[in-house]
Amino acid sequence: PNMPHRRNPGNAYHRLKYLSTCFSRERDGLVKHTGGCHCGAVRFELWSAPDLHVFSCNCSICTKKQNLHFIVPKSQFTLLQGSDNITTYTFNTHMAKHTFCKTCGVQSFYTPRSNPDGFGVAPHCLDPGTVSSVTVEDFCGQNWEESMQKHQTIRSMSKQTTDT
Repeated sequence: PNMPHRRNPGNAYHRLKYLSTCFSRERDGLVKHTGGCHCGAVRFELWSAPDLHVFSCNCSICTKKQNLHFIVPKSQFTLLQGSDNITTYTFNTHMAKHTFCKTCGVQSFYTPRSNPDGFGVAPHCLDPGTVSSVTVEDFCGQNWEESMQKHQTIRSMSKQTTDT
């Protein structure tokens, strides 16, 4: 039998809530950045300031990978595609989750030990056009515990700052 097409009111609600969140984030000075890995299998979007505060860490793995990254709350990051194409490497405390594309090997984002409630995103994996400036701060990962105690703001960088 032919049934009339009924709209799911939940879909409209979620769409409006998403749009409301976008407008709120734009009002808070955030922009939507998009990016991904080299081969395009992994794609994401995130909300962050156009002026990026990037960390250059000298721990063993960041040195080997030349891992520059900025931190965003998980609530401001969305993996658009490629969850099935990501693999994860951990070591030592296994707190950091070093995720990378199985095809091209690029780590475009990961879960840092310093901010397990957020993501560290590689600024060089963002699509062009949304970054206004980049400030790089050295972080002494070779003395991680001491550096974390001295750093006043790193843990707060993965906390959501608005009511979105």
